[in-house]
Amino acid sequence: MPKICVIGGSRYFGALLVERLHEARHQVTVINRGAASPPTGVEHLVADRNDETALKAALGDRTFDVVVDQVCYTPVQAAIAARVFTGRTRRYVMTSTIEVYDPATAALTVPPHTPVREELVDPSTWLVALDLPWHDDRYLQAHYAEGKRQAEAVFTRAGGFDFVSVRSAHVLGGGAREFTGRLAHYVGRVLRGEEILVHAIALPTVFVHWEELADVLRWTATGGFTGPVNACSDGPLDVHELTAVVAAQVDRAPVRRTVPEGAEASPFSFDRHYAMSNARAKELGLFVSHTRDWLPGAVTGLLGN
Repeated sequence: MPKICVIGGSRYFGALLVERLHEARHQVTVINRGAASPPTGVEHLVADRNDETALKAALGDRTFDVVVDQVCYTPVQAAIAARVFTGRTRRYVMTSTIEVYDPATAALTVPPHTPVREELVDPSTWLVALDLPWHDDRYLQAHYAEGKRQAEAVFTRAGGFDFVSVRSAHVLGGGAREFTGRLAHYVGRVLRGEEILVHAIALPTVFVHWEELADVLRWTATGGFTGPVNACSDGPLDVHELTAVVAAQVDRAPVRRTVPEGAEASPFSFDRHYAMSNARAKELGLFVSHTRDWLPGAVTGLLGN
């Protein structure tokens, strides 16, 4: 079975990915800073991926068939990983994000009402700037999408391995482990009868269940394709449709209030186009769920916790 290295893999769908790779009898190695240990039978290396010397020392002479990078946020991190893993792996998978398509963070022309395909952001042509203050947490938080775009660009140009970026939709589900808290935000507000702030014209976005994203990453790790691939369920939802699903599960009517133009609204209320296409994933043979098939259960899982 393939030898697979997961960088990160200590939380949420990353931890689930490690479990499922191990259950499938792959030889799995996890690299993280030691905050959490992987399941019994999974090799655990402790190193800071930002420290190139320490990362090389931890790896020793190990080689892998695939590396799945769950925690790459900057081109600097990507450059370190590219140097360290060239010659150590034949395939490199990076978990990326729908944020790379956000027209608010880059000069992108997003077709209205058309889910965007991967070619809109071509990492082979994206400008990389390693000298920006990527080490500054505040800068990184403010430039999250650009960090991901540039990281993809570094790996694409590295040339030492086949590269795939999995551009994840907004991840929901997980019960008590619901990572971002954004679905819990809606469940709590609907339950308490609190206002949900929405844009006058709220545009849809796309979602993926946390377990399905773990499966997409496992599928990608053992696949043969390269380049970016969007990971999202069918069935985009706007904030009104999302809160309606929540309301149906908690048996309460949502209270919505429209914000003035330019004002901040609740999570997933977007005043710009924010949906991506999963056509390439389907063309490559991935089974894709529908959001409405799993979202009610994700809401129920939060209610149980």
